[in-house]
Amino acid sequence: MNDRHVALISAFYDALGQADLAAMERCYHPEVSYGDPIFQEVEGRDRVMRMWRLQLGVRDGFKTSYRDVTADDFAGTAHWTTRYTFASTGREVVNEVDALFRFEDDLIVRHHDEFDFKRWSKMALGRPHGLLLGWTPMWRKTIRDRASRQLEELGPA
Repeated sequence: MNDRHVALISAFYDALGQADLAAMERCYHPEVSYGDPIFQEVEGRDRVMRMWRLQLGVRDGFKTSYRDVTADDFAGTAHWTTRYTFASTGREVVNEVDALFRFEDDLIVRHHDEFDFKRWSKMALGRPHGLLLGWTPMWRKTIRDRASRQLEELGPA
């Protein structure tokens, strides 16, 4: 167990829970990469932080909690729960996320979040889209393309 890396992951989630983007950014290596089922791969601290600004901006009542943080000298894991209202539909979402981390220079250089896309889609988008289409590759592509466009439109900080 590497206590510094456990503290780093905890600091990241504490900052996320407070929407403190500057504190979140201090946890990331300049060459960080982030991935999840929606954004897939985002490279570089500027773009990753832009993605977080976007995510925090489309969620009302954003709350997070985390648990089960583990880390060694090279990698770490955590489980986190996010609760929010999805702005475009007004629907309540409770998303359970498993996170994987890699470290370099005592900073997070790789952050990957994994969650059930179909379950998220049903909560965020409701019926019929989320329930009927949430599992289809075409619907996933539609959601991913929309997220990618929004990320590009947001531009640098």
